[in-house]
Amino acid sequence: MLNTLWLGFFITAAISALAQWLLGGQAQVFATMVESLFAMAKLSVEVMVLLFGTLTLWLGFLRIAEKAGIVDVLARWLAPLFARLMPEVPRGHPALGLMTLNFAANALGLDNAATPMGLKAMRALQELNPKPDTATNAQILFLVLNASSLTLLPVSIFMYRMQQGAADPTLVFLPILLATSASTLAGLLAVAVVQRLPLWHPVVLAYLLPVALVLGGFMALLTTLSAAALAQLSSLLGNLTLFSLVVMFVLVGAWRKVPVYEAFVEGAREGFDVAKGLLPYLVAMLCAVGVLRTSGALGYALEGIRWCVEAIGMDTRFVDALPTALVKPFSGSAARAMLIETMQTQGVDSFAALAAATIQGSTETTFYVLAVYFGAVGIQRARHAVGCALLAELAGVVAAIAVCYQFFG
Repeated sequence: MLNTLWLGFFITAAISALAQWLLGGQAQVFATMVESLFAMAKLSVEVMVLLFGTLTLWLGFLRIAEKAGIVDVLARWLAPLFARLMPEVPRGHPALGLMTLNFAANALGLDNAATPMGLKAMRALQELNPKPDTATNAQILFLVLNASSLTLLPVSIFMYRMQQGAADPTLVFLPILLATSASTLAGLLAVAVVQRLPLWHPVVLAYLLPVALVLGGFMALLTTLSAAALAQLSSLLGNLTLFSLVVMFVLVGAWRKVPVYEAFVEGAREGFDVAKGLLPYLVAMLCAVGVLRTSGALGYALEGIRWCVEAIGMDTRFVDALPTALVKPFSGSAARAMLIETMQTQGVDSFAALAAATIQGSTETTFYVLAVYFGAVGIQRARHAVGCALLAELAGVVAAIAVCYQFFG
């Protein structure tokens, strides 16, 4: 699957570039594409430098948590739920606790902690994989839920809007919550249908319904806060949770007689090894994405969408927000650039900018997640992971647009 996808990126880019040259007379497109190859290779190294430090730090703390038994406690508590959703993972397996920590970090917008936890979980799942080059059902479900990325506190989106002079940076808070919830639900349902997971089993509902009620109550509470209070709570809750995890790991480790310093160094060494093996996968995926974007293929897709929307008589304001949606599956940095460009050209509180911000917060960067998580364990056959993740991303984009028309239309 990944071989076909990667090849398809380059073939699509080549066709698009030829069209720009032969039909549009833009011969410089080939120079731009070659430049993009080297730029994406450089970006891959820059991303890896950040990942080296982040992975080394957090896998060090996670090793303390493992030796202190924190991960095992989480795994035992969630064993009945994951026995239905991931039947091939044994009850009490360390991967279950690591996945829980990853989901919690994602929900709070703690990307720098979520990725190392997720990679650790993926490696734990890989230990159960009978075919090391092919993704298992459990790995696919985990990746899709990561790609859909349920986020309760999208602090980075607030920051972008504040930098561009928005009167109320948190105006998109509730629309993002609704859109990211739709994305996660779509991803879970898509995988459940393909893998025939028993979502309506009483045990599954006993876990998921209380979580949904708590999330709903939390959303309702946050909507009563002022913009200033919400922004302050977002920053405080995220940083407090992050530091509290560190302190808890260390204190519980010391209480359980774990040599915390030695455990940290042991885990940090593992983080260094993990990061080192990711670079080839990142270079491969980011270079393909860069060529696809600079070839003009995404621009052609955007104009085609605008023409179709006009033809059926629908409102076209949302089309100006679609550059963010079209590049989001491929490149997080490109999506951020598109979001900021939309804010600057359309106005930070224009409908297009509000829709683009909601889209940006609704999902993760699918192909980046795919390259990092599967690349970390050497998986080459993704099976239905790409289709389910892209379906979740599409659901997030559609929900974001619909919600924005409801709130700002």
